[in-house]
Amino acid sequence: MPPAEGLALYRSALVGSRVGPIVELGTYCGKSAVYLGAAARETGSVVFTIDHHRGSEEMQAGWDHHDESLVDSATGLMDSLPEFRGLVDRAGLGDVVIGILGDTVTVGRFWGAGVGMVFIDGGHGAEPAHRDYETWAPRVLAGGVLAIHDVFPDPADGGRPPHEIYLRALDSGMFEETAAEGSLRILTRSARG
Repeated sequence: MPPAEGLALYRSALVGSRVGPIVELGTYCGKSAVYLGAAARETGSVVFTIDHHRGSEEMQAGWDHHDESLVDSATGLMDSLPEFRGLVDRAGLGDVVIGILGDTVTVGRFWGAGVGMVFIDGGHGAEPAHRDYETWAPRVLAGGVLAIHDVFPDPADGGRPPHEIYLRALDSGMFEETAAEGSLRILTRSARG
């Protein structure tokens, strides 16, 4: 996440965290969780960041975004959890950034409360992106924020699913776009949706 996008995420989290807790879908190594956590600390809120920490499809061996240093030598599988923990500890945010180890949709099935912000940045394939949107977008409370990362209007710039769920959010009538920075789109939940 480029710094300009991170700062836009932080600013939107300042708004969302005043409505309710923040939920991040897709933690990876925790860079965006630090931006979200800084806002949560400022407003007295909390960030729940959900990830299985095995990497999404584009992070597996043979793909462009694969990082061999994140492969657990004992299992041969991606494992970004130690990097995430280390970054959150170094940032001094362990009391406001709470990592949940699991699948975002499974956790969502048992999540019983509304949220002030959802940041969708997990799996970018069609199925995981749309399932994250369907599971979590309805939980954003009125005045809260839905942020979606890696939204590329031009297919030549990136995958389609984040752009598709961004369009779904706009078409739903529940959200209106309030900011954009790079590939980050910020939408606010209307009172009528």
